[in-house]
Amino acid sequence: MTDEEIIYIMNERRAGTLMETLGIEYISKDNQTLRGRMPVTSNHLQPAGILHGGATLALAETIGSAASNIFLDDPDSFIAVGQEIAANHVKSASNGYVYAESKFLHKGRTSHVLEIRITNDDDNLISFVKMTNVILPKKN
Repeated sequence: MTDEEIIYIMNERRAGTLMETLGIEYISKDNQTLRGRMPVTSNHLQPAGILHGGATLALAETIGSAASNIFLDDPDSFIAVGQEIAANHVKSASNGYVYAESKFLHKGRTSHVLEIRITNDDDNLISFVKMTNVILPKKN
């Protein structure tokens, strides 16, 4: 299956989820990297008129969790689930899109640690996120 076909299938599965509600979509994958984006609309803002940190973390967790799952060594036998997430918000956004790019810091047998960089349309860093996923056997 090509990377484009995988992205298409993943986006088809957004229907009826938080991803659809927030407008999060997968945009590309290669090697061990997954990218996605989310529009910044009035529905994504906090009362101060800037991107809500919870919306930012929803984007980061979506991309980080999906990356762990699509890059599992044995996806038929194991599943990756979030265990910890931490973010540093360094710049605000109030319109346009924010983009998430996940990369592995550690890809072990029982855990994955990823960095997810959230940037804006001008490629400025909005948030830096570290996420740990635990790798569990699937229940039959």
